[in-house]
Amino acid sequence: MSMDIQEIMQVLQQRYPFLMVDRIDEYDDKHAIGYKNVTIDEPFFVGHFPGEPVMPGAMILESMAQVASIIVSATKEKGKIAFFAGADGLRFRRPVKPGDKLLTKAELVKVRGKFGKVKVTSYVENEVAAEAEILFVLGSTLEKDKQGA
Repeated sequence: MSMDIQEIMQVLQQRYPFLMVDRIDEYDDKHAIGYKNVTIDEPFFVGHFPGEPVMPGAMILESMAQVASIIVSATKEKGKIAFFAGADGLRFRRPVKPGDKLLTKAELVKVRGKFGKVKVTSYVENEVAAEAEILFVLGSTLEKDKQGA
């Protein structure tokens, strides 16, 4: 299965300027592949860095976490959201710049109760840009919490 931006926004809570996934090419309950087209119009490039724009590592990690969280949308845990809980072995291997297509591959490692781990690798032109194991905790969406209160 794949997702366009409208379908992604039905699953993810993030919105501009923090929505860091443009398309999901494929996903199921074990893996996801998606990408972010990095443009010079990204608000973080104003200060990171003037004259030498480089995507901040925190935003690369955010993109990786968002692709990873798509896996949860394909599980039996409908109505749940994956909240970022940490990253193990995070490494940045190359800079990501305007014009790059940041392709992210995520693979579910394990889920135990409401905790899980996803191995994630991001690429630019088949070169590893970043990699990590992302830890998450399952919770209900903020909107669902409001309705239940």
